[in-house]
Amino acid sequence: MSSSSESSFDEPEECSVANVAVLNKYKVAGKIADKVAQRVVERCAAGHSVRELCEEADKMIVWLTSSIETGDLRKGVAFPACMSVNNCVCHFSPLENDTDVKLKNGDLIKIDLAVHIDGYIACVGYSHVVGATKKKPASGRKADVVRAAYAALDASMRLIKAGVDNFKVTEVIQKAAEAFQCKPIEGMLSHQLGRNQFEGGKSIILNPNSAQKREHEKSEFAVNEVYALDILVSTGEGKAQEATARTTIHHLNDLAYPLRMKKPVKDFLEQTSEQYGTLCFHLRNVRNHKAARPVIAECVSHGLLTPFPVGYEKDGALVAQFKCTLAVTANGIRLIAGGLPLDMNSYKSDHNIADAGLKGAADGKKPASSWRGRPKKGETFPIEMFKATLPSPKPRGKRYSFAERTETAALVRQYRGSMQWVANYLGVAIRTIKRWIKIKLPIE
Repeated sequence: MSSSSESSFDEPEECSVANVAVLNKYKVAGKIADKVAQRVVERCAAGHSVRELCEEADKMIVWLTSSIETGDLRKGVAFPACMSVNNCVCHFSPLENDTDVKLKNGDLIKIDLAVHIDGYIACVGYSHVVGATKKKPASGRKADVVRAAYAALDASMRLIKAGVDNFKVTEVIQKAAEAFQCKPIEGMLSHQLGRNQFEGGKSIILNPNSAQKREHEKSEFAVNEVYALDILVSTGEGKAQEATARTTIHHLNDLAYPLRMKKPVKDFLEQTSEQYGTLCFHLRNVRNHKAARPVIAECVSHGLLTPFPVGYEKDGALVAQFKCTLAVTANGIRLIAGGLPLDMNSYKSDHNIADAGLKGAADGKKPASSWRGRPKKGETFPIEMFKATLPSPKPRGKRYSFAERTETAALVRQYRGSMQWVANYLGVAIRTIKRWIKIKLPIE
């Protein structure tokens, strides 16, 4: 999600999803992103700390990506986990000394994170009302805004294909939100993605005002392009404003450094470039971030860093978000990340969608057949959070995915090493016992 201007963007063919190796990297990153988002949703309960949940999500991403053998390729967090509550629109991920938020039953939370493998980014966003279940569903405006955002995501995914222009998607999102008497957040952008690039040359704008309509460039989707489709819908005025919350997420711009530069600034930029490249980073991961604040402020003022400020709607408003990563193919789209379903029985709205083309998501039906490449039923990433387990046996004739093969190999090596240690230990123990009791056991 961004509101910055567009720039030229031309990705070479070997770095596009037409390359099977690139597509596999996107898929692995997408499965990890979905798994982490699902785990965070399960952990969202009354009394839990937003800061701790964000830190836990980033640690899970690092742990999962480090378990995959990719040689010297970079991998890990592409966008630090954020959790924005109620009228907070986006990018809330506080530091240890910042004001934290403790979740309460009925809070509407938005989870936003991204994972990358070798610079190929998979973004995911999900909304959830704390404590909402089938037996105790969320209702009123909370249910309205969640279902409006989900319906807008589904409807836009049904529309996107090669040759469709971006303003048609903007119109569909607007219609879906208005059916629930909500508004998309004004001026927010869903960008084309590239290797190490969050903001490509094409984008989809939400709820543009007159000036934004004139300035925003019209474009058409093309085969082998990848997009982060980011839907943000509000029950309020549909406008995000910066508040007093500290900005904790930045990314380094791909710009030449000024020749005359202070040594602390130069050292900081070199360290950031080496560790994160042009991907996003959190201040908590910056060495001595308190001392680095003046340096970061200077970098932002000179355009060397791009900040992601925390946005807020007016008090009393509610904001919901759903985000997915998709690739445009010749036959439709392929879902890379953001495939977590919404349980419609947990959100009871008094509004309905009259437009037949938008009814699929509102009724909780499966996405349209144009969702090419949607994960098959039962296909999951083989790592469970904090407990590694081998994937369940596949039917005869079925092949394991790239992610399953690489992760299974790592788990098997770990298993063999553990079993060898146990065997050696037992062998020593048995020989010692035999010497002590001078009895020849039937185990040689």
